[in-house]
Amino acid sequence: MPLDRLPQTPYGAVYFRKSNPPRDDWDRDYQTAAEDGMNVFRHWFMWSAIERKPGEYDWADFDRQLDLAAKNGMRTVIAELTHTVPDWAWRKWPEARQKRVDGSEVKSGMGVSAATGGFANNGGGAGALSMNCPEVKAAAGAFLTALATRYKGHPGLLGYDVWNEVNYSPDVDYSDFMKADFRLWLKEKYGTLDALAEAWYRYSYAEWDDIEPPYEVAAYPQNLDWLDFKRDNFYGQMQFRIDTIRAVDTDCMIAAHGVGGAIQNMAAGGSDDWLAASKVELYGLTWVPSRRGFAPWQNFFGPDITRSAARGKKWWHAERPAGPLWLQPQVLGRDKEDGRVMEPEDIRTLTMTSFAAGATGVMNLRWRPLLDGPLFGAFGAYGMDGSRTPRSDMQSKIGKWANAPGQGELFAARPVKGDIGLLVIPEAQAWDYLLNARHRPQTYREAMWGAYRGFFDNGIQADWVHIDDITGYDAIYAPYPIMLTSEHAKQLADWVEAGGKLISEATPGYFGDRGKVGTTQPNNGLDVVFGATEDEVEFMPDIGDRIHLALEGVPVQGGGFLQSYTLTTGQDRGHFADGRLAVVENRFGAGRTLLVGTHPGAGYFNAPGGDNLRYFAEVFAWTGKTQQVVLDNPSLQARLHTSDGQKVLWVINSTREAQEARVTIAGAAAELGSAYWAEAGALATGDRITVPPRDALVVRLD
Repeated sequence: MPLDRLPQTPYGAVYFRKSNPPRDDWDRDYQTAAEDGMNVFRHWFMWSAIERKPGEYDWADFDRQLDLAAKNGMRTVIAELTHTVPDWAWRKWPEARQKRVDGSEVKSGMGVSAATGGFANNGGGAGALSMNCPEVKAAAGAFLTALATRYKGHPGLLGYDVWNEVNYSPDVDYSDFMKADFRLWLKEKYGTLDALAEAWYRYSYAEWDDIEPPYEVAAYPQNLDWLDFKRDNFYGQMQFRIDTIRAVDTDCMIAAHGVGGAIQNMAAGGSDDWLAASKVELYGLTWVPSRRGFAPWQNFFGPDITRSAARGKKWWHAERPAGPLWLQPQVLGRDKEDGRVMEPEDIRTLTMTSFAAGATGVMNLRWRPLLDGPLFGAFGAYGMDGSRTPRSDMQSKIGKWANAPGQGELFAARPVKGDIGLLVIPEAQAWDYLLNARHRPQTYREAMWGAYRGFFDNGIQADWVHIDDITGYDAIYAPYPIMLTSEHAKQLADWVEAGGKLISEATPGYFGDRGKVGTTQPNNGLDVVFGATEDEVEFMPDIGDRIHLALEGVPVQGGGFLQSYTLTTGQDRGHFADGRLAVVENRFGAGRTLLVGTHPGAGYFNAPGGDNLRYFAEVFAWTGKTQQVVLDNPSLQARLHTSDGQKVLWVINSTREAQEARVTIAGAAAELGSAYWAEAGALATGDRITVPPRDALVVRLD
């Protein structure tokens, strides 16, 4: 089976990107890596660097990587980069160059993460040439076939990573090839131009060739179709890569990794972690605090969404930094300690956070830094010359620990299901993107991240739950459900009726199929589920911070929109400051609902702590559930793992001081057992723990 060859804990780095590291260092670097506990290297097999002339492949450097892996007892993940376009292909197929909405071509240039040519200059992962062009697709397929044929069965091979970071730029593609395939997609969906006319409100298409993709980002049905088509198109190309490799090698592992971007970039840029993970045996993520921020909730967020998207499959932190990031716009103006440098203790904190969230492996996005290009010196644990550093020593220590035979049972355990689910509705994000593209409020992102952080800061594990997966949860919080298709609205209603507990922020399903506003709100029959109808609504997210309400006497800071209600079968549970009804509780079938007429998640994102921190504790208490793990010190984060009745507690201390806490498991005092990981100063006795600064404690529960 493809995953049978995985090490106990895959642990390593991205090593070779053609321009770096220097050829003379390879033997020494591999020996050092193996001595330091590395068991996997991933390399970028760039089409633009290998097929130097049509049909002429230069494999020499890449052969050497796999041979050195086999010699040193390591395994290789081949990262196929067919989106790096050979310069001869750029010249040969000018009609296939991807185009932006204004007609300008996406250029082929240097890649900042490789200092090598062939990369699209828009930064997206779809490449500079359109794979909708049959000739380009055939050429890329021929390269993949040659690649898989050459390395099939190699003792140094572990598998493939397809479509690096799984995304595309929002500004592509308006080439003739893409337009033609869009028309075919529409014909398949609607069948006739008359049906399309009714759906789009475009009544004068005489031929399918009259149809053009929408040239503005706006809230219309045609734009929803364009977003859906782009997703289907580019993920179809991902499947083509997989199928081409699999046609040659039926045995190898095929993996992929995103950027934990589903909440901010699923609609516009295709970062659909659920869809991507469904196509591969092992999924992962790039998560770099220097680009995201180094707060504990941020370090957990990316791994948490990847774990949820993997739907029970193994996943890894495919790219974790272990060195600084210089001169890049994401770090300018931030404190040195906020991810701009990585001290050994930061590597420990970040790695153990990923393990606590459920990662089955960790790889550094550079074994050693690049020597060329804008990302010189970035991310590597080892020195510019490949020498060991205190950072690499820490990395080595963790890797050897994670792969020691005694840790087998630890890494066989998996995280328990979260205390509550956070509802992810793809069409809600899509519609928010289309509504707000011009003036760019970030209400969706703020509401989603704010709700996650609100529970996180209360020590409540909230899992991201795709709406197609709600039957696996008994309690769900919906942060920003502004659009629901009729199918998804029924799905949600049926789930509540069967016994689910739903807490929803304002305007649930306000926009229905094709973005149409319902004349009765909540829309699509959800008024019956929530036991109330809309009284008034206000869409003023720019002044949403002025919204205030009380939930059973608890003050709540609002955000985003305001929706007040009139009771039908529900009960009054709170009011806005001006007296309008703000919160409604209802019973529907065997389930219960709580409807809150604003977006406290957005409020918490912009003003964390205070009343809204208590709000998230109160709405969780409303579910009647008991937290699986409670620590009486909010500076610590805990996760519970289980396997065959054995329970393991992971506790992370991201602060620069030792922290103490009392541990409660399922409402009772914990009985802490032996430790898997406990550095100097750590303590676990009875139900009390001490965790050293920027460190972790991993203990068995008796």
